Amino acid sequence: MNLGFPFTIKSEKEFEEAALNLFQKQVESNIAYKEFCKHLNVNRHEVTSLKAIPFLPIQLFKTHEVKTGHFTPEITFLSSGTTGQVQSQHHVKNLSLYEESFTKTFNYFYGDIEEFVVLGLLPSYLEREGSSLIYMVDHFIKKSKHKESGFYLNELDQLGKTLIELDKSGKKIVLIGVSFALLDLVEKRSFKLKNTIVVETGGMKGRRKEMIRQELHDILSKGFGVDDIHSEYGMTELLSQAYSKGQSKFECPPHMKILIRDTEDPFHYLNQGKTGGINVIDLANENSCAFIATQDLGKQINSKEFEILGRFDQSDIRGCNLLVL
Repeated sequence: MNLGFPFTIKSEKEFEEAALNLFQKQVESNIAYKEFCKHLNVNRHEVTSLKAIPFLPIQLFKTHEVKTGHFTPEITFLSSGTTGQVQSQHHVKNLSLYEESFTKTFNYFYGDIEEFVVLGLLPSYLEREGSSLIYMVDHFIKKSKHKESGFYLNELDQLGKTLIELDKSGKKIVLIGVSFALLDLVEKRSFKLKNTIVVETGGMKGRRKEMIRQELHDILSKGFGVDDIHSEYGMTELLSQAYSKGQSKFECPPHMKILIRDTEDPFHYLNQGKTGGINVIDLANENSCAFIATQDLGKQINSKEFEILGRFDQSDIRGCNLLVL
């Protein structure tokens, strides 16, 4: 694909054509994906619709080199994990493709990133190397035309003061933070923000008890004095993100799509309103694998919006186990 494509996609038809073309390329040139499809006895010439495409279980990024073609990666992003855990590895051939993907996605939902003051409250990610999220937010900070943009590790008092001053000034602000750190911030002081978008990226990371997203958002909404808490849905194995502007309703950019699979039969897809496993098509993943079966649970709300309901526990992944090489 040429740089700029698939970010020019304008219709469902264009998306499907691009996805099917990319499938044919990846099933031929991606060794891990090719072996996976061979294991399933998939005839690539019979794959003529999105739902016929096999989705690679996300856990294979921990055990296999998932690359389309032969290349030396410009960077390898690593998933978070406790000591001793095997990390997922996403080998990125072209960082400019990732940058274009997340920048166009942010612009699609919010407008030009240059117009925002970008505040990053991501301590658990800043403390380790290889985070795709840190790379994205760092790029946003550098693209911002406001000198106040930056990361905050544990300086909650300074961040609180800065945030209040910036919000009162009328500048457009986006505060991107991991869940437990945002909770720490609103416990330090309360806010009445009018010009700030608060985006949580998930993850208690063992720092606090897990809570459902609605409970988390209720606390944060009250603490920041805003009507809605926004969310970002991304992962190490993707180069694109979905966003929610509130009520836990996520939407994908035009070059990304989710399908909801049956938890018992990974080749059966569910109708709107039914809970199942989330499959992601990320057309920016042209050099790894664009078709990923995640371990997240969700449901389609309508043709554009979906909800994330949590993650599989070990008893829920019987269907996924059928797919593992």
